[in-house]
This record gives sequence, structure tokens and C-alpha cells, in this order.
Amino acid sequence: MARDGAVYVCQSCGATQTKWAGQCPACNAWNSLVEEVQTRPPGALAPSRSARSRGLAFQGLEESTPAPPRISTGVDEFDRVCGGGVVPGSALLLGGDPGVGKSTLLLQVAASAARRGVRCAYISGEEAIEQVRGRAQRMGLADAPVRLATETSLRDILESLKREKFDLVVIDSIQTMWSDAHEAAPGSVTQVRAATGELVRLAKKHGVAVILVGHVTKEGTIAGPRVIEHMVDAVLSFEGERGYPFRILRGVKNRFGATDEIGVFEMGDAGLGEVKNPSALFLDTSGERAAGAAVFAGIEGSRPVLVEFQALVAPSAYGTPRRAVVGWDSGRLAMVLAVLESRCGLSLGNRDVYLNVAGGLRVSEPAADLAAAAALASSALDEALPQDCVVFGEISLSGDIRPVSRMESRMKEAAKLGFNRVLGPQDLDTGVMKVHGVTRLADAIRRIGENQWE
Repeated sequence: MARDGAVYVCQSCGATQTKWAGQCPACNAWNSLVEEVQTRPPGALAPSRSARSRGLAFQGLEESTPAPPRISTGVDEFDRVCGGGVVPGSALLLGGDPGVGKSTLLLQVAASAARRGVRCAYISGEEAIEQVRGRAQRMGLADAPVRLATETSLRDILESLKREKFDLVVIDSIQTMWSDAHEAAPGSVTQVRAATGELVRLAKKHGVAVILVGHVTKEGTIAGPRVIEHMVDAVLSFEGERGYPFRILRGVKNRFGATDEIGVFEMGDAGLGEVKNPSALFLDTSGERAAGAAVFAGIEGSRPVLVEFQALVAPSAYGTPRRAVVGWDSGRLAMVLAVLESRCGLSLGNRDVYLNVAGGLRVSEPAADLAAAAALASSALDEALPQDCVVFGEISLSGDIRPVSRMESRMKEAAKLGFNRVLGPQDLDTGVMKVHGVTRLADAIRRIGENQWE
């Protein structure tokens, strides 16, 4: 092979340098520059400088464009996150922690789509065919007409996919793919970027929907250069807390649908089962609500979801009180605690505070401020909220309760699950629930402390 020259590529950010340095100038990471030699395959011609370019065919904005067709996989929760199905010719990147169930999910998706007449291929660079078949037999998918292969050579994979026509191809995983055009180890920045680029080009040219599995780093980001997330059409994140059977498929980026859409699955002996009503799954309706619990009516993508906030305020045994939070932003918790102390007179500075979102779901929207504050006040005052009450609202630094988006959808979901009242912003318009509207956080805390719900 002919050597085109050596460059030094940062394994952290993907930046290239002409000479080695101890620290990457782009991301300031130490000892991350690795020498990589780019080569040209035998028989490949250098690009001609005299080649003439083609002109661009411009079009106007007023021209109509038909909606892209969709491939229905038969897994409704997966199709929901993709925007109604997988678009032919698109490239999707699925990331998640080790052992969360990425391969299990995509094997189910491929098997379900193949049973519906979709030509599917599953190419694994991590497992042998016997291992994939064994998983399919345990999940009851052995009769699905999915074509299996194990290969890491990018050249062989591309040639096979060009020769055989498939509608949906799963590559597990992109970090195991190796291109002979680059003298770099599999999983390096150069190899991941080159493999992703070639597979995306194949998808666009031949109309094949390609799903790539991506490993994640200890920080939770997809391993490899960040540019691969810009190259694909959709980035999906498969999340799950250890100790919980629930798995959340979240759309981080989607060119053909809404972002932040979620699909909920439950891991079982036969694989992942779809959860049609996640609100009922995340709520505990077995008995009376204890002090320190508040049900939050949230929105995940286009779906309203009810989840329980649990708080515990306890005397501190140390000089510095502890602040622990699971499933919510710790910075947001610090802000709510400051507003409770300064605007509501609730003394929490010398007490330990623990906050948990039940069920392993992570909540990020500001509408959860009032639910977190209500749970904290309920624990501190030892007064339980009514069993049939949901809470939502954003808290400002002045202690005001601000309206949030899609309040009607939140209340309709709560009413379907038997909730009859809501504690939220003022001027809520509803005919099915009793509204306890508040304009200030101090009013909500006073209502909780005095147990005024009639």
C-alpha cells in the first residue's frame, strides 16, 4: 500500500495535527495524540485536479415535497421514537451503556420487521453467529427470516450490501468496524469516522436503512469523534438504571421526527417488552401516599408521563449537610432549596436532603420544580399530599410559579389514571379536575403545611 503521510489524531476530540504534542491544542487532553498513517487501497486512483464539477440544480422553497416513506418495524415504541417508522435511506446511531440491552432491542426490531416482509440483515462484529442465534432462540425469534453475518472488514461488508438488496441493516457495533484504507486500530477516531462515513454513503445511495450500534464512554457520550452524531440522521439513546427492569429509548436527534421522544420497555426473560402506559408503571398506587411524595405530571417528547418524586429531609449527623439526588438535576435542586429558604422561610440549610425520581426515569424539564418543592416541603413538614393530587409548575428565583407548556395534556393523562385535583400555576382551565392554583411558592407550601385541600 502506498503511504500518503502520517498525521496525529486526537483520540478524544478527533482533531488532527501535523506533529506530536503532549497536549491536544483543540480539547486540551493529555497524551491523546496518536500517529495514524492514511493509505490508499491498491488500484485506487488519486483524485484528478482537472476533473470538472457539475453545476447545482437549485429549487425554490414553494415547491412541494412528499413526506418520506416509513418502514414499520412492528415494535411500536421503537417506531414512535423514530418518528413513525424508519425512513429508507436513513442512518441511525443507537448508543447506551454496556449490558443495557442494545443488541437485544435491535435483534427484536430486525426480527419483527422481517416477519412483516422487510428484508433485514444483522451484522455483528462482536459476537459469533451461534451467540446471536442462541439469543434469538431464548427470545422466541428463531423463526424470523433475518440474515445473519459476523464480519469486521468494512470493505467486505460494503461489497456484500451492494450485491444483496436489503431494506434494513443493523451494524453491531461501529467501533468494531475496520477499514483497510487507514492504518489505525479498530475503535480509533479515524476508523470510526471512516466506517460511519462509508455506511452513511451506502444508505443514501442505495436506499438502505442502516442502524449503527455505538459504545459509550464513562461520561455517557458515544465513543469516537462527535462528528459521527452529525453525520447520521438520528441519534437514539438507550438508558436504564441498574436494579430496575425498565429501559428508556430516547430520541436525542431526529431529522425525520420529534426529538426527546421516548419509548419505554421492560426487560424480561424473553427480551424487552413494550410498555404501552408508562405512567401506570412508574406510579405506586398500592396504598396511601406517605409524606415526602408528590406525583409530577410531565411531558416526555409528545407523551405525557406521570412519575413520583420522593424526598427525605432528615437531621444532619455531620457538620456539612448532605445533598443527594437521583433522576433530577442537582443544580436545579440547589436552586429550589435556596428559594424554599429565602422566599418561604423553610429552614433546610442544616438538614440532609435526599431526592429521588421513582422508577429510574430521569426528568429534565423545568416543570418539575414545583413537584420537587412539594415533595421536600411535605417531608420537612411531615404532611402528606392528597392521594389524588398531581403537581407541576416552574419556580422562578423570586418564588413565583410560572405556567408550563401543554398543561391540558398533563391533566388529561392524570385524569385517566384517577387523579382528581392538581396543584399548579394559577388560571388552569379544566373541567375534569379540581384546581388548586397558586401564584407564589409560599402559597403552595402554606397549603401543604396547613393541609388545606377543600
